[in-house]
Amino acid sequence: MAAQPFHGVLVPVLTPFTASGDPDAGRFAAFCAWLLDQGANGLAIFGTTSEANSMSPGERMQLLDRLVDAGIPAEKLMPGTGACAVSDAVELVRHAVRHGCGGVLMLPPFYYKPVSDDGILAFVAGVIDKVGSSALRMYLYHIPPVAVVGYSLDLVGRLIKAYPQTVVGLKDSSGDWNNTAALLDRYPGFAVFPGSEVFLLDGLRKGGAGCITATGNVNVPGIAKVYANWQGAQAEALQAEITTLRKTMQAYPMVPALKRVVAHFHNDPAWAAVRPPLVPLDATQSAALIADLAKIGFALGEREQRAA
Repeated sequence: MAAQPFHGVLVPVLTPFTASGDPDAGRFAAFCAWLLDQGANGLAIFGTTSEANSMSPGERMQLLDRLVDAGIPAEKLMPGTGACAVSDAVELVRHAVRHGCGGVLMLPPFYYKPVSDDGILAFVAGVIDKVGSSALRMYLYHIPPVAVVGYSLDLVGRLIKAYPQTVVGLKDSSGDWNNTAALLDRYPGFAVFPGSEVFLLDGLRKGGAGCITATGNVNVPGIAKVYANWQGAQAEALQAEITTLRKTMQAYPMVPALKRVVAHFHNDPAWAAVRPPLVPLDATQSAALIADLAKIGFALGEREQRAA
């Protein structure tokens, strides 16, 4: 059975690590369950916020196994399957499809720069063809501020034309509203997710599918209110609230800052750990961040997440 299209608020889930630096599967599963309980419509695990490219394919697949074993619904999962080698990407995608995941999030091959649209098309086509599954639903991951390599507007159209039942959406983390708007204008019916909730209301008004945003790790309820009420009288005010939190968070290194917030509000210091080359916030940064959040009246979800 084909997966239902993703929509709404998807969270690119933070990955907890143990004191020895290994992925902490128990905390990860508990946190994913908490995010769904908070109202997340899906979990885009193993993306940038997850520090996925600081993990091996094996570690990512083992974590996915543990999530499914822990009862996280596979249809709610959109694992990141990006890699620089077709063989690695194929292995990751096959593993996700076998679990029945709702889709995969596909980075372009990001090491060689510059590369042509033809080269990226050949890579993605190679992955899809080698996986060879009608159950595969692929969401392209466009994040040129980090990967440099990206999906041009024309390339997106070529992939949709070549694989209309497989390439069904895109996360646009360009940070460029003009690019998001162009995608929505050019490809109606294609599921476009801005990579920041700052663009959520504007995106919905142009036919967007929702957003896939790092700040969802700490603010699913607030972002979900915008998604649920985007046509209502309070839409602008609700959008302003989530934009304020986003701007507060992105004044700091995003992944370490989000982990510090989770560690602080969940009373679980182990959550602050990151993998090199990232480093945790220092004591001064941490205190400033928590103070900045207090100034805007931030409060985490009502129900406390507990480590498994």
